[in-house]
Amino acid sequence: MDKNQMMERAEILVGAVDDLPTIPIVATKILQLLDDPDVSVEEIADLMLSDQVMTARVMKLLNSPVYKPAQEITSLKRALVYLGLRLRHVRELALTTSVINAFDGTSGAMELNAFWEHSFGVGMVSKTIAGKVGYQDLEKAYIAGIIHDLGEVFLSNFMREPFLEVLEHIKTHQVTLGDAEAELLGTTHCEIGLCMARKWNFPDAYCDVIANHHNPVEATVDPVLCAIVNLADLFCTVRGLNYGGREWISFNLNEEEAWTILKKESPALAQMDVERFCYELDDAIPDVAALVSSMFSPA
Repeated sequence: MDKNQMMERAEILVGAVDDLPTIPIVATKILQLLDDPDVSVEEIADLMLSDQVMTARVMKLLNSPVYKPAQEITSLKRALVYLGLRLRHVRELALTTSVINAFDGTSGAMELNAFWEHSFGVGMVSKTIAGKVGYQDLEKAYIAGIIHDLGEVFLSNFMREPFLEVLEHIKTHQVTLGDAEAELLGTTHCEIGLCMARKWNFPDAYCDVIANHHNPVEATVDPVLCAIVNLADLFCTVRGLNYGGREWISFNLNEEEAWTILKKESPALAQMDVERFCYELDDAIPDVAALVSSMFSPA
């Protein structure tokens, strides 16, 4: 089955779900308000405070190892001042928490905390890799890492029984999750995720990552960002942040197409000590479980 057929299959599956979660109204209003060059901290804070769950999770994110504030931030207005009201950061926080909220409390084929551990792990490792290769927007790499597997949540929740078969299949067959999905479902989480991202009006760069994070050479919007997320995804999978399941993946950095893409962007990587680099990435892993546990604790 070719990519066009899998995309058609994904569009049919996503289109058939009447109760597909949407980005909350508050988040949409925040994204619109941030387009106003004269917007104030008070306006943004007041709007965020009207959504208590979003506010709680934004605060937890800002106090997490990702942002590393010098001291705990306890006020939303202070949090926005800490960010300097940098519109990109606030947009990304609103987008991240909205995606989390959209599927909070749902019961699917995979355990939700395990999914977010993988997602936040990929986000944190993506940010580390981005810094190493000189990618200019570290927060963008972080967010792209978090949302790259958006399609998996759809499959887990809206195709629960068929997806359980996929998860069982990869335990006994030497195939990747994506290959098992294509074989048993006629599409993959990449095409499903792209359909959802388009419905939610995600920026093109994020859609590109969601669609091509397993094949960064096919990325057209930002191949470097896609390569960063691809490597972070592989790294987290072989380090056990893989939904608690088992996937037949080998990982040799020097043999990955994504690594070739990044070396073109930053030629100095060719001289880098790869083993030491992997040890550095390991340092990003331990805080993930604690972060996810905090994010999903009662607000």
